[in-house]
Amino acid sequence: MPEDRKAARKAARDAEMVERQKMRVAMETGDERNMPLRDRGPQKRYARDWVDARTGVGEWLMVIVLVYVFLAFLPQSDLQIWLTFSLWAIVLLVVLEGVLISFQLKKRLAEKFGDVERGVRWYGVMRAMQLRKLRLPKPQTKRGHFPD
Repeated sequence: MPEDRKAARKAARDAEMVERQKMRVAMETGDERNMPLRDRGPQKRYARDWVDARTGVGEWLMVIVLVYVFLAFLPQSDLQIWLTFSLWAIVLLVVLEGVLISFQLKKRLAEKFGDVERGVRWYGVMRAMQLRKLRLPKPQTKRGHFPD
């Protein structure tokens, strides 16, 4: 009996590995049939394409914060004060950009699809906060080429 369980567990692990491989390929190629449920659907596809076509401050937030972390080790106190205030200003700008993206995406989704699915706006805002090269599913549109 234990060997049957072992074989069943190995078969289940192998099946999961094949499924994960399919999902990974789908995330890189844009094949929605094998994407995880959170990334499927025409509204999420539209949100991805619309966010990927734009350039924003949010996608560079982590890079900016990393630069600020290194600059924070400089001993000049006047610089520290300016760094602190400017970092808060950038964070505020990113938050405002997120709100703007949310409203614009809602408007465009309502025009195209009528009823906006729950969570699509948040999906778009969170995607806009990631570096373009690190986004999954990979961007399928070029910057400036907004979907119809």
